[in-house]
Amino acid sequence: MARPEPAAARLTVQVQPRASRSEIVARGGTSLRVRVTAPPAGGAANAAVRDLVAQALACPPSAVTILRGHSARTKLLGIAGLTPAELKARLAALPA
Repeated sequence: MARPEPAAARLTVQVQPRASRSEIVARGGTSLRVRVTAPPAGGAANAAVRDLVAQALACPPSAVTILRGHSARTKLLGIAGLTPAELKARLAALPA
């Protein structure tokens, strides 16, 4: 399993797979609730979560790593290249 860089920020994400559309539903501190259209089978939902979070944070999908929760609805993500302060600022800038 890949470890984030020392400057990497961590983000907790609650995931609802097989939703009608992919979107960020709620945010708070360093956590998000997201819905993705992909099913959980075969890692499709994990890939969709990585893409959605990367797009929302304006970083490449390769910078987003699932650290814990590969088969769970609650996941811990590492965001390479962002400090915790930068992560909080980008999350605060997301539309409500």
